[in-house]
This record gives sequence, C-alpha cells and structure tokens, in this order.
Amino acid sequence: MSQNMSYSDYLKLDQILKAQSRVSNDEHDEMLFIVIHQVYELWFKQILHEMSFFTTQLEQNRIFQCQATLGRVLKILKTMVSQLDILETLTPLNYSTFRDQLRSSSGFQSVQFRKLEFFLGFKNEKMLSYFSDQPEAHADLTKAYESPAFYDHFLSYLSRCELAIPEELLNRDVRCPIEPNEQVEEILFEIYRNKPNMANLCEQIVDLDEGIQEWRYRHVKMVERTIGSKTGTGGSSGAAYLKSTLFRSFFPDLWNVRNRF
Repeated sequence: MSQNMSYSDYLKLDQILKAQSRVSNDEHDEMLFIVIHQVYELWFKQILHEMSFFTTQLEQNRIFQCQATLGRVLKILKTMVSQLDILETLTPLNYSTFRDQLRSSSGFQSVQFRKLEFFLGFKNEKMLSYFSDQPEAHADLTKAYESPAFYDHFLSYLSRCELAIPEELLNRDVRCPIEPNEQVEEILFEIYRNKPNMANLCEQIVDLDEGIQEWRYRHVKMVERTIGSKTGTGGSSGAAYLKSTLFRSFFPDLWNVRNRF
C-alpha cells in the first residue's frame, strides 16, 4: 500500500462522485433519486457482508460476536427506514419530470436485495428468470437460491447445542420456503424459559424480521405517495407487488412460540 495514499484514493471518490449520471434533461430532483438508491445498494452490500460474517461466527458458536453483528444490521435497517424521509421530499410532480426517462430500469432488478431475500429464506425461483440476460448476476443469485438460508444456519447451531432439532429440518431442501414446526416451537419455548443467552439471540432475530418488515412497509407507503397505484418502472406492478410482500415472516417459529407464553 502506498504511503502517499490520499483520502480520495482510499475511498475511490473520483469513481463514486462521477457515478450520478442523470438521464433526464438536467432535472434537479433526479440527483436525489440516484444518490438515495446508490446509498441503498451500499447498505445492501454491507448487510450481506455482515450476514456472511454472522454465519461464520455462528458456525464457531461465537454468540457474543453474532449478537454484536445483528445489532449492527438492525442499526443499518433503522437508517434505511429514515432515508425514506428524505426520498419523500421528492413530490409526485417532481418525480414525474424524469420518471419516463427511467424506461426499463426498476428497483425490482436489484440483485443485492434479491440475494438478501434469498438468504433470509424468501426464495422464489421465478426471480431468477428476471436476470437471465445477466449471466454473472444470474449465477450469483442461483448460488444464493441453492444455499442454506439464515434460519437453516440457526437451526444447525441449535442442533450443535444438543437441542433435538428434527433431522428432516437439518437436511431439508433449502430451496423451499421455511415452514413452521411445532417441535421447533417447543424447543424455542424451553430456550426462552431456561437459556437467557440463547433467548436474547432469538429476540434479535425477531428484531431482524421486524426491521425488514418495517422497511418494506415504509417503502410501500413511499411508492404509493409518489406514484399512487400506477404501474412501476420497468413494467413492475409497483405498489401492488410491494404490498404482497408485506407481513411475511421469515422466521415463523419465532413468532408462533409467543402463543405459548
């Protein structure tokens, strides 16, 4: 590493600050739209980075580090929600000045957000088809689709702690949705009653689920506020599709166990 490295060199600011190319005829508000979405992609990248670290630490039973990592992700999610307040300063009229110029571009095409959904267990094979013309992205998403989800790693950890997780769950087809399981709920109930450190980790995982749902909800309301019920950019169904994703729990057992308290 060069001893003469500057702040700008280290952060690649020349590249980053030249990456806001407006497609409209210099519409003022398009700059905000671009910057906000670029920042979201950076946060998605950081969350994926943290989740990879989390699974490595969980495999080594380093629970304190896992909790610290989840705590960081939760702070990022709160920041992502608050950024919507800034985006909502973009009025429907402001947005309409450059919306048509976006053409087929859509947040629906975010590879990183799809990877995050897959990792959290919301796996939909149909999503792979939207990236068939992008070989690298398609391969990356296929790998995520065929890899264990967050909850699979968590159940494996519980099993290593000599808790009787059913074998069919430990060896399940990880491409399938996560379904609630009464035996796991019973184990979680005992964890909450008798294993406070594990219970704290469980609560952070619920916080993660809730944090994603909070961001989804605010995102839906922002889209409704900006374009109403119109079709989204890129031909997506806009708010209608986003609404269909609301209140989907990634970790149903951790929610269902509350009925036993």
